[in-house]
Amino acid sequence: MEDIRENELTVKSSKTDFMSVFKFVICSLIGIFSFFVTFTYNEKSSILLDHIVSWISTNAATFVTVYIIIMLVCGAAYPFITKTWNKDIVNIVMSVFKIIGLGIGLLLISGIGPDWLFDPSVGPFLMEKLIKPVGVLIPIGAIFLALLVSYGLLEFIGVFMQPIMRPIFRTPGRSAVDAVASFVGSYSVGLLLTNRVFKQGKYTIREAAIIATGFSTVSVTFMVVVANTLDLMAYWTSFFWVSLIVTFMVTAITARIWPLGKLKDEYIVEQGDPEVIVTEKRLLTAWTEAMQAVKHNPPFLKNLLQHLKEGLLMTMSVLPSILSIGLLGLILAMYTPIFDWVAYIFVPFTWILQLPEPMLTAKALAVSIAEIFLPALLVVKATVITKFIVAVVSISAILFFSAVIPVIISTDIPLTIRQLIIIWFQRVVLTLILVTPIAFLLF
Repeated sequence: MEDIRENELTVKSSKTDFMSVFKFVICSLIGIFSFFVTFTYNEKSSILLDHIVSWISTNAATFVTVYIIIMLVCGAAYPFITKTWNKDIVNIVMSVFKIIGLGIGLLLISGIGPDWLFDPSVGPFLMEKLIKPVGVLIPIGAIFLALLVSYGLLEFIGVFMQPIMRPIFRTPGRSAVDAVASFVGSYSVGLLLTNRVFKQGKYTIREAAIIATGFSTVSVTFMVVVANTLDLMAYWTSFFWVSLIVTFMVTAITARIWPLGKLKDEYIVEQGDPEVIVTEKRLLTAWTEAMQAVKHNPPFLKNLLQHLKEGLLMTMSVLPSILSIGLLGLILAMYTPIFDWVAYIFVPFTWILQLPEPMLTAKALAVSIAEIFLPALLVVKATVITKFIVAVVSISAILFFSAVIPVIISTDIPLTIRQLIIIWFQRVVLTLILVTPIAFLLF
């Protein structure tokens, strides 16, 4: 009788192990393909997620418009329904901005409003280039993220990346997946991934903040847009690798200085799940960690629905904020001298570094806090050195008010707007110092 029971347990165990391996391999491969493999569809080369978003935007335009309206309405109402709108001053301000964002969205969709709002580089730019793509991308990306992060890949890669990520960036090895997801996918996907892993107790507050402000930069596809705008495609390879290397060099520095360096190195959950520091038998440890992660996950469908729910909640939170704060930034940059004044903060740096157009470069750096595409628009007719420097800063600065900052504020990562502005300034100055000698060598 005991032999029969032992045989049954052995068969059951082998079935469980087989299913764990199957989920790890298949789900991870689908996740990798979705985020990291580019292919051509309809004469456009991009990743699967981007193709899906483009297909939906093209073939279901009416559905997307209705969906955006629903998200804007829900996003504006959610803080009041959950009674979190008056939790603190930041929540009060963001709740007001969300109501304003809803109003702006309804004006743009209905076609009613002042002429300046419908300037192609203002309202339509925000709606077509940011609101609709981001609104569709986040929930779809959340579903595919479930495959990427829930079935062992994060743990498996993390073990091998520990010797690189921990000494250089002070983050776990698993954060390497965040970095790649942002560069190949988008900052919204990267931040969604960061927040998800942070809430699981796999990142501390400091680690999550370093990852969110250091890796969640614009995607490769946006880099192509910037390069095309500034006629830098002839130097694409240099532009891509310099942007990548400088961005991560700056992150390594900011991770060690205030405010990021002084954040609490503790988890927001009662029981954190830190990486085990591995010094030997990496392959065996990586495999064991991956299998444990697979076994401790909820049922497949429940997991997908949970990620979709989180994606929709983030979409609701982000869209009205992007519209209102992004519009404010664009208006201030286009119709007021405020960024001319802010530019004087950077003039000493551009002058000391002997840039050919110090004042123009300084203003381009200043407006990057409002919208990441604005600096490129300001230096279209500048020298190639100025274009190259400004383009790299646009990628490496990471933080801007029309999208990334509202997305970070909507996550559970406890970063304040003041801290984000300070980190933005640090990243801009450090990028400028690092990229300038490279630009002079190249050109």
